[in-house]
Amino acid sequence: MSKITALEPDPRRSGTVRIEIDGERFGSVPHETAALEGLASGLVVSPELRDRLTTAVDEEAAYRTALRSLERRAFAWFDLGRRLRRKGHPTHAVEAALQHAASLGLLDDAAFARNYVQTRTARGRGPSRLVTDLLAMGVERSLIDRAVAAEWGEGTDRGRVPKALAEARAARLRGLPAPVKRRRLLAYLARRGFTGREVSEMVGGLIGSG
Repeated sequence: MSKITALEPDPRRSGTVRIEIDGERFGSVPHETAALEGLASGLVVSPELRDRLTTAVDEEAAYRTALRSLERRAFAWFDLGRRLRRKGHPTHAVEAALQHAASLGLLDDAAFARNYVQTRTARGRGPSRLVTDLLAMGVERSLIDRAVAAEWGEGTDRGRVPKALAEARAARLRGLPAPVKRRRLLAYLARRGFTGREVSEMVGGLIGSG
């Protein structure tokens, strides 16, 4: 029967212990798991215990990957889960890691959507592009709509950003025939997420005044 041959604090993450079974590193689990299972050096590892420890090790590894990712930038729930699965973490471990991160306030799709809309609007992205981006990250449409409405709803100066972008772009298109300039400006603004009648009229007025 296999036995635990070493049990020591994991220096890479406080609150976890590193397990060695039959002289080989098995993985790390939270202190709570070690205490619950009564882990100690010399403990015989039954097949059932090994299965439980494997699950715990997988979940701890996925959580560590999640924390490293979140240290670099914010993520939406679905997008972070996709990243963890691409790195090879099992589905059950990914879900546990996401739940753990969310319980600590590290994952919040509503807050993520609000921040994403605010920061990308400041960089010149429009509503339709913001919606497309957030949907691709798996954010719920209702959360997206609320975030976009807060930034682009009634009472906001919705024409300021696209007009500034169009004016800067138009300066680089001087000398082109008006129809070509119009087409290029509308395509440029559409890529940025600005579409609709108001945008078309604004571009028409800009070209006419130029």
